[in-house]
Amino acid sequence: MADLQDELQSLAEPGDLLDTAQTAPLAPQPPPGSPQERARALLADHPVVDGHSGLPWALRDLAWYDLQLGDSGVDTDVLRLREGRVGALLWSLRLPERIEAERAVGATLEQLDLVRSVVAAHPEGLRLARSAGQVIDARNCGRVAVVLGPAGAAALDDSLGILRVLHTLGLRVLTLAGASWAGEAGLTRFGEEVLREMNRLGVLADVSGASDATIARALALSRTPVLCTRSAARSLRAHPDNLSDALLAELGAAKGLCLVPSSPERSGPGVQDVADHLDHVRAIAGPESVGLSGHAPGAGAAPGYPHLIAELLRRGWPETDVTLLTWGNMQRVLRSADFAARAARERRKPSAARISELDPTDA
Repeated sequence: MADLQDELQSLAEPGDLLDTAQTAPLAPQPPPGSPQERARALLADHPVVDGHSGLPWALRDLAWYDLQLGDSGVDTDVLRLREGRVGALLWSLRLPERIEAERAVGATLEQLDLVRSVVAAHPEGLRLARSAGQVIDARNCGRVAVVLGPAGAAALDDSLGILRVLHTLGLRVLTLAGASWAGEAGLTRFGEEVLREMNRLGVLADVSGASDATIARALALSRTPVLCTRSAARSLRAHPDNLSDALLAELGAAKGLCLVPSSPERSGPGVQDVADHLDHVRAIAGPESVGLSGHAPGAGAAPGYPHLIAELLRRGWPETDVTLLTWGNMQRVLRSADFAARAARERRKPSAARISELDPTDA
């Protein structure tokens, strides 16, 4: 997120920054009716829900940081989030692949504890949100909403009880990859039971990085929309996390959400590249199935969101589609998960399934 402030000074307003003492002098205002001015107006009412931030892992080894002042060893802070017009973040709890399996649960809990501490230490800028309504409340109070997740499937240690504990602690998104029950062949019987229990709890399924078979099965089985928190169009860039046109069409039919990342590896290095992927996903999956996603701190340059929105407006995107992209689609998915979970808990008890019973050869 370091470069969210790049090329954005002309779009900043003193009232948008939480610490006005650090506000940079304003550049000349964009002409009325220009894409830049329209982007600023749209983002004032419909800020970006950023679908993937790797900040928790970046903070774990820092002896000191202050996200309010921005004086720290990371490239994300409240000021830059405001300048980038970010209203909510999904804070990733993913673990590096080098983490041993037996450490996954503990490392995820440590990240959860860190995130809660970070939010508590920055009450003027950040607010933890567990529902669509709480995300809106945070925005209305001038805070950036923090939604916990995605976490990796390894964090469950093949236990639905651990899934429920993580949900109690605030987890809202889990990635269906990196576990024996979600592999190249798709979801096993236990994997399907994990997804059903996620639906009952209101934990959204993230299928970025999962196999095509797992993605297809999750789309068919889930009672709530499925997320792809860091996936662009495979036909434009052959990254393994990106989605084929066939999967994008299935995602759109299921009212899922592809959060296109601003990362050189997945979408390309510049604004034009990211806009190309957004155009493609919107054309294949539909305007209700496309959103925005960031990148892990230090992962490389990403276009500033106001600059990106201005580019989409220049390409002829209707303002209604832009507001769905930045805010509306993610709100719909969160509301759908909340509603489906309330209904599921009335008809389904907590699952007592064990992997040793459903997938005995994998236990």
